[in-house]
Amino acid sequence: MIDHAHDLACVRDATERLLDAVAKLDNASLAEPSRLPGWSRGHVLAHLARNADALVNVLEGRPMYPSAEARDADIERDAPRALDTQLADLRESMARFQAVGDMPADWSRTVELRNGVTDSASGVPFRRWAEVELHHVDLGIGYELEQLPAEFTEREIDFLARRFAGHEEVASTGLSAGDGRVWTTGGGAQGAPVAVEGTPADLLGWLAGRRDGSGLTVNGALPKLPAL
Repeated sequence: MIDHAHDLACVRDATERLLDAVAKLDNASLAEPSRLPGWSRGHVLAHLARNADALVNVLEGRPMYPSAEARDADIERDAPRALDTQLADLRESMARFQAVGDMPADWSRTVELRNGVTDSASGVPFRRWAEVELHHVDLGIGYELEQLPAEFTEREIDFLARRFAGHEEVASTGLSAGDGRVWTTGGGAQGAPVAVEGTPADLLGWLAGRRDGSGLTVNGALPKLPAL
């Protein structure tokens, strides 16, 4: 059973780590490219702030974003802002998300995210945790997948393995962290099952589209995963 209160606390901790790291940057470094194609570090920070507000919309029963175009336009609008403005927006949007998360609610109810995706309300804090942790890595400022909390890494591998389970383009794939932890994913494509082994960071990096899988050991061809 998902413990949304625990996950909200983890979001707070992850956000504080992010804010402390970003506060050491300057305006010029925010304009530099992030690790996400086509996005500067300012784009990543703008997205994180607007995502917090979007998840407030989800928890309060409104559409996550007015439209895909509006989402993209908001990120482009906010990306060039100065460091102090970016930091203030992150703190304020996070406070709004936490305030809604701390209110009494039916956490077992079903909520709708983007593109018709649904989840239980209790799953939303973990989704926000993933946004903060992975985009902290995407900033390229010294926080790497190996530094992610072990609990988060294991749960995100499990989340992404389930997301790709049965996908028609992904062969049946067994994942092993080499320490007894195993997952399965894919299963919709034709072909022999594939076994993939690597560190938790490398497994997560491949599943999340942050690494190319070159650090993994594979018996055969590494499956090509669809975009998240």
